[in-house]
Order: sequence, then C-alpha cells, then structure tokens
Amino acid sequence: MHWLFSPHTIGVISATLAHAGPASGGSDAPQLDPVVLVLQASIPVKIVLVLLVAFSVACWLVIGVKALHLSRARGESTKFLEVFDKGMRFDEIAQGLTAFRGSPFARIFAVGYDEMLRMTGGTLAKLDDAQGLHVESATRRAAAKEVSHLESWMALLGTIGSTAPFIGLFGTVYGIMDAFLSIGNQQNANLPVVAPKIAEALIATAIGLVAAIPSVMAYNYFARRVQLLSDLMEGFAADVAARARMGGV
Repeated sequence: MHWLFSPHTIGVISATLAHAGPASGGSDAPQLDPVVLVLQASIPVKIVLVLLVAFSVACWLVIGVKALHLSRARGESTKFLEVFDKGMRFDEIAQGLTAFRGSPFARIFAVGYDEMLRMTGGTLAKLDDAQGLHVESATRRAAAKEVSHLESWMALLGTIGSTAPFIGLFGTVYGIMDAFLSIGNQQNANLPVVAPKIAEALIATAIGLVAAIPSVMAYNYFARRVQLLSDLMEGFAADVAARARMGGV
C-alpha cells in the first residue's frame, strides 16, 4: 500500500496518529481518586479534614455511650418505679437498691431516705413541716443533679453539630482560593488544573456534613429523652418527700 502515497503524505499521517491515537479513546486520561486528592491536599485543607474526622469519631463514640446510658437508666428506672409504687416501706425499698444502680430514680430515693433518717435519728417516723421541706429540697437537688448527669457529653454533640459545617466551609473556601491561585500562577484555566483543587475543597464540605448531621440528630433525640426523664424525676422527688413526711410508709 505504500506505493499509493508519497513519502511526505505517509509522514504526515504517522505523526497525526501518534499524536491523537492514545488520547482519542480517553482510556489513558488521568482519573481523580478521592484518596489521592486528600493525600495531596494542601496543609490547611489536611488540617481541616483531620479535625473533621476527629469530630466524626467523637460524635459516634458519644452517641454509643449516651444510647447505652439512657437505655440502662430508662430500663432500671421502670423496674424501680414499679417497686416504689407498690407501697412498700422505705426501709424495704432501700434493701433492694443495689439492683437499680443505673436508675436515677433510685439515687433520688436514696438521697431522700438518707435525709429522712438523719432528721429522725435513724428511725422511720413522721416529719414536721421544717423537716419535710428539708427532705423535699434534698430530693429536688438530687433530681437536678441526675438531669445534669444524663446531659453529660451532650454539649459536645451540640458543638460538633454547629461548628463542623463551618469548619468544612473554611476548607472549601481555602481550596477554591487555592484553585484560583493555581490558575493565575500557571496562566491556564484548563479543567485538569482546576478540578483537583475544587474536588478536595468539596471533600472538606462533605466530611463536615458527615460529622454535623448525625450530631444534630443525636442531640435532638437525646435532649427529648432527657427532658421526659427530667419531668418524671421532678414529680418523683415530690412523691419521695411526701411519703417521707408520713414516715416512709
């Protein structure tokens, strides 16, 4: 077939094929890998990503611990309230408190029972008005303390939920700014120059949302559960004080 073309024509065709052949199919085009983008990201963006990953890990640890904590508190409190509502004497209830160590209601009762014994010299006896007010004040303080204990670490969830999106946004802004600086320095606005910088910026936003969304949802859920227990404990503190006035019967 070579005799059909002049040497000059053959040289032009060969050069054209050599230049366009591998790129025409797109099989050798560089692929953007998120892991590689993160590893090659700028130092500020890496700091943002590490901070957001740490926030996400801390968020899930708190969610797991608080879920177990509230589940145990609710389960053992239900059993303890059944015992308390049976009308047993305070000394009989106190003997079985070791079975309800995870119940905030049991601890409120223990405070009221101890204060009643201290007022009466260690015996079950009716209290006067001043003694009854003192026991009621003690049980209310114990209820407030238990609510604070149930709310422990929830502030961390609220902090993560409110700050993680803004930290991710900072990483995004810095990544986009870095992309524009690359365009200005290289005098080239081609997609291969801009795409990696913008992609790593958007990864920061995504990880910020991954950390923030579960935190906000968990905080709202736990806050609602704690509020329900708080309302019950306030009424229970008054019940313990009322029965203490009658001698714990």
